[in-house]
Amino acid sequence: MVCLDIDGTTINHARELSPAVQEAVQTVADAGVHVVMATGRACVATMPIIRTLGISQGRAVCSNGAVTLKLDPHKRKGYKFTEVVTFDPGPSLRLLQDKMPGALAAVEELGKGFKVNAPFPDGELDGKIRVVGWDELIDTPATRVTLRQPETPVEDFLAQVHAVGLHGVSYAVGFSAWLDIAPEGVSKASALELVRRKLGVDPSDTVAVGDQRNDLEMLSWAARGVAMGNAPDEVKAAADEVTGHVDDDGLVPVLRSLID
Repeated sequence: MVCLDIDGTTINHARELSPAVQEAVQTVADAGVHVVMATGRACVATMPIIRTLGISQGRAVCSNGAVTLKLDPHKRKGYKFTEVVTFDPGPSLRLLQDKMPGALAAVEELGKGFKVNAPFPDGELDGKIRVVGWDELIDTPATRVTLRQPETPVEDFLAQVHAVGLHGVSYAVGFSAWLDIAPEGVSKASALELVRRKLGVDPSDTVAVGDQRNDLEMLSWAARGVAMGNAPDEVKAAADEVTGHVDDDGLVPVLRSLID
């Protein structure tokens, strides 16, 4: 069972999927390896990548572990939900609004898109985007909440987030000034462990590849955790090994090693 992050791992930061990576994923899947995409993306942004990769069966973990899909080519959307975990975003959003005023906020609408307090930069959110009032935003049970400060350097943003002191939730900061908040105890790793058990895969036969802080638990969970060459140092330190940069198709040699 190989568990793959999407952005910065399977596709580059320009949202491009290289032919070499696509071919390697298909080869591994054809060899009988369970390929499970594990991403912070919502399902509406995950499925186009899965389709492009040529994967039509299996499972996928979205929204940093809050949502798990079972792929089904007979379904209209190509999948059905098997696990969905939600939480009350109100306390976290109120705290963030007070400590980080002016930040952009988005609450995922499962299978549809996002409610936002103001438009995000073009291309950063997928699906149907609706600008709503703050009261509606904080009253929506959520699988995932995103906070964004496009003009803030990531290290400054990271310091601000840690200073806020979020409690009762799981959260991770991305490679830009981007914060994802999930239900407490939920991570890619927690969802992948349920998938592993359902598939009957031995814990020693798990591989995970990722590049960001929301991959830390996943890399530690897998028997073989691989960090991309473009990952921050703290992510590399949590991994068993480090492969090449995403721009150099660093995922390819990892996938090839599974069948060589």
